[in-house]
Amino acid sequence: MKSLHVGVVGVGYLGRFHAEKYARIDGVKLAGVVDIIPERAENVAKRLGTEPFTDYRDLIGQVDAVSVAVPTPLHFSVSRDFLQNDVDVLIEKPMTETLEEADALIEIADSRGPIIQVGHLERFNPAVMALREIVDHPLFIESHRLHVPKKPGRDRKVRGTEVDVILDLMIHDIDIILNFVGSEVKSVHAAGVPVISPHVDIANARLVFENGCVANITASRISLKNMRKIRIFQRDTYVSVDYANHDITIIQRGAKGTPLPIPGMFLQRKTFEDSDSLESELEAFVQSVRTREVPLVSGKEGRNALRVALSIVEQIEATNRNFLGKTGSF
Repeated sequence: MKSLHVGVVGVGYLGRFHAEKYARIDGVKLAGVVDIIPERAENVAKRLGTEPFTDYRDLIGQVDAVSVAVPTPLHFSVSRDFLQNDVDVLIEKPMTETLEEADALIEIADSRGPIIQVGHLERFNPAVMALREIVDHPLFIESHRLHVPKKPGRDRKVRGTEVDVILDLMIHDIDIILNFVGSEVKSVHAAGVPVISPHVDIANARLVFENGCVANITASRISLKNMRKIRIFQRDTYVSVDYANHDITIIQRGAKGTPLPIPGMFLQRKTFEDSDSLESELEAFVQSVRTREVPLVSGKEGRNALRVALSIVEQIEATNRNFLGKTGSF
């Protein structure tokens, strides 16, 4: 099998994990890593036995595929340059800053043939993947994604310095919910406030879909504890998923399991072995590059999640502007 040459652009907190995973995948050669901080690129390259660069354009002509893990405002320009040179691209979420940028990347990929995969990591969580066999017509969904604020480090700023909590955290759940509901969003009702950063740090959104499903989504990066959970209700079935512990609780009518006081309802619990979701995501990307199959999270799906996320952001900004106009402060 011909060795696939890949690169990573941006080897800060997240990008260096991309580089480490690629270096361990069979049949993949990590051809180079890029960072505008020379020492960072050199340190990662030395540790992984590859070449360091400070200009991502130096990778063009040397790689078949690349991960783009730079700050969100740079996603478009970096990804565009690779796509225009027929290099397949995995773009970290959110896909771009604007829908216009996302559409431009998709148009390039459609016209020239390279693959776009968007880094919605939670799709590769084994508990989420198991839901495909359980969830078929959800009617109500509730999700909570709460994070304790992370302290800044050498390779990491405090969470929230680039984007708000909707594009930082909530977009994971938006992507998962859109994938399971399979219907257009009819209306959005959202609220959120900045607390520890200039951006919105805690937000709630209620999505009403054309098919009648309702989703209530909460995301926060000012919590005292971490929580990543989703509950899904459909006829005769209730499913609760703990993303962090890879655990699913299923309450279902007429199924096998422990009988409950609720007539005809039975309980099952499924726990999945710890797995590396990032490694699974990158292996899936490599497989798509080799086979030319559409990725699990395509550019179009990344764009759909971005569209809903931006509509939530716009509604919160409009509400907060109106509130500030009346009170002068929060």
